[in-house]
Amino acid sequence: MGRITSALLLLVVAAMCYAAAVASGEGERTTEERFLLRDMKRVVKTDAGEMKVVRGSKGWISDMPNIHVGFVTMEPNSLFIPQYLDSDLILFIRRGEAMIGSIYKDELIERRQKSGDVYRIPAGSTFYVVNTADGQQLHVICSVEKSDSIGWGTFQSFFIGGGSYPTSVLAGFERSTLSTALNVSESQVSQLLTRQTSGPIISLSNTDSNSDSHQSRVWIQFLEMRHHERVQCLKRMATCFEEEVTEEEEEPIMRSFRKLLSFVFGKELSAGNDARTSSSKKPHSYNLFNRKPDFENDYGSSVALDQSDYSPLKHSGVGLYLVNLNAGSMMAPHLNPTATEYGIVLRGSGTIQIVFPNGTLAMNAQVNEGDVFWIPRYFPFCQIASHSGRFEFFGFTTSARKNRPQFLAGSNSILQSMRGPAFAAAFGVSEERLKRIVNAQGESTILPPASASGESFGDEMGMGFEGIY
Repeated sequence: MGRITSALLLLVVAAMCYAAAVASGEGERTTEERFLLRDMKRVVKTDAGEMKVVRGSKGWISDMPNIHVGFVTMEPNSLFIPQYLDSDLILFIRRGEAMIGSIYKDELIERRQKSGDVYRIPAGSTFYVVNTADGQQLHVICSVEKSDSIGWGTFQSFFIGGGSYPTSVLAGFERSTLSTALNVSESQVSQLLTRQTSGPIISLSNTDSNSDSHQSRVWIQFLEMRHHERVQCLKRMATCFEEEVTEEEEEPIMRSFRKLLSFVFGKELSAGNDARTSSSKKPHSYNLFNRKPDFENDYGSSVALDQSDYSPLKHSGVGLYLVNLNAGSMMAPHLNPTATEYGIVLRGSGTIQIVFPNGTLAMNAQVNEGDVFWIPRYFPFCQIASHSGRFEFFGFTTSARKNRPQFLAGSNSILQSMRGPAFAAAFGVSEERLKRIVNAQGESTILPPASASGESFGDEMGMGFEGIY
């Protein structure tokens, strides 16, 4: 009982502090702006693609991770060059196809991804992304959960590949150090680390006769090989690309590149049998679009993905969800007792309402395709589709455990579960009257549009059906 009282006091104090901050005009931001995430920053921009990141907001609960939401767009036949981050990534392929290569226990793991696939890349794991769809842009939405070990910025990329733009992290070492590590001359090291100028996302279809074309040609040859050939080629890339080299001076550069990759990815990569060992333990993806809905009725559907469905999530502590609401339908008012929720509108438009602990409306805002919002843990909320069409939104939660939302309306609500004399007395109505109100809604979870809702009980009730919302 003492713990419950303490938790309630903390929540009340947090709400009071928040209300005071709003009243004082902190930052001159409206209440609704605090739940609609507008702080979007472009972190990568090249002719071949871009990445934008929406900065997340810490909730009222201090132990909740702070998730940022990233949006990656890549042109056809392009490559996001090898890098690692100080943050865990959960990638969701919104549209298109991709091949993701990453390092798992010193082994190169490559996975082809399609629309709807979810894939995790741990913090510190070197990876690259290739748009493999012919003539189609690749659109990826990702959660970026920043490591506590580094304090700067939203997140930090450490590029392995690179030259003058972006700069490889290897360029920070003294030339003599790299010369010794790679067993090549310092001049070859300098050439290797200055040729790339196209940026973090490069085109693989560049036909211009310049250094960028050479860089693209290297990666094209590499990516067109079979997997086991690519793995072994990380140790002998010079001979693999020898036929494409037209200048004698480029051969030592390629040899340096081969040694660079071996230096980065480790000596165990060339083990030919690694690719045939127990694949069940290696990184894999999960397709959200192919999953049978956890809930579905005539008004919409919802899917939630947790660590029991996709085991890599337990290492990140992040869950995912996908909701489809038909025109005018409502995701019933509910609260999340275990996680803060971040959402991205994928299609259509709708309204989101969020309620403060003191029973006042915190937000009542219309959102459209591309908008990003967040909902603090414990705060009641609902989503309502506009009458013009379907409302689809996807998102991340700050817990990988099974989410058990507590619904405040509908046939599966806590009003049904707790119905009785004590609950009726709490509302100041008779038990019979409460029963009639609670039973008026026969649907659960996703509710029909207002015009299709049940009958009102009129003046006799003192409150209509709409009153419980």
